[in-house]
Amino acid sequence: MNEQNKSKQVHEDASKSISGAAAVKPSSWKRMLSKKWVFPAVYMAAIAILVTVFFVYQGARTKDNPELSLNTINENVDAVTTGNEAATDPEHTETAANVEPLGWPVKNRDEVKVVMPFYDTDASAEVHKEAMVQYNDTFTPNVGIDLGREDGKTFQVTAALDGTVTQVQNHPILGNVVEITHANNVKTVYQSLADDVAVKEGDEVKKGDPIASAGRNELEKDLGAHLHFEVYQNGKVVNPEPLLQK
Repeated sequence: MNEQNKSKQVHEDASKSISGAAAVKPSSWKRMLSKKWVFPAVYMAAIAILVTVFFVYQGARTKDNPELSLNTINENVDAVTTGNEAATDPEHTETAANVEPLGWPVKNRDEVKVVMPFYDTDASAEVHKEAMVQYNDTFTPNVGIDLGREDGKTFQVTAALDGTVTQVQNHPILGNVVEITHANNVKTVYQSLADDVAVKEGDEVKKGDPIASAGRNELEKDLGAHLHFEVYQNGKVVNPEPLLQK
């Protein structure tokens, strides 16, 4: 019987060796690597880490130097703010010609001040810094001027020139927006208006006519109640300040 048992054991061991079974149990990590899902999971995790590192690095660069990020949200909201395909990049700005002097787009000039200037490419680095609008982690040049009161209260917004209202919209980021078209291919745009907009598309307005009260918007929420005012000639943005009546 002992001889038979020994012979049987030798035969079984030989069979195991021939079939390729390991004499020692494989380790747990080898068993895990043999699973079909392991390598795809490791690959996706590596990609996720690389993407995270990239965005962290980009965010640090943007905060250190805002002007590295001039591909801005203006590309997304330009159609709403102007109703045309004019670029809002500072490189597309020009000096307005044959434009009648603009009235200040407020009822009482003395109660407001410029709280954010126009991004003038010829201005100093200090002005450039003051004229950058931050939205989340993105910085964009200010293509208009922003007016506000010292005490942060609202004020009445008025038409800067005679013209026709060509757009009235409510935008989740820009707030209420009114666009007025004037002579000499000039347009004025009024953003961050309160809900009491007093004009509609097609209305004829005179210089000084009330449009709405200044309100708040998501884009420049840190400014509180304010008016964002833009001027365009021939589809190109121009600096409003030199055109405003003294």
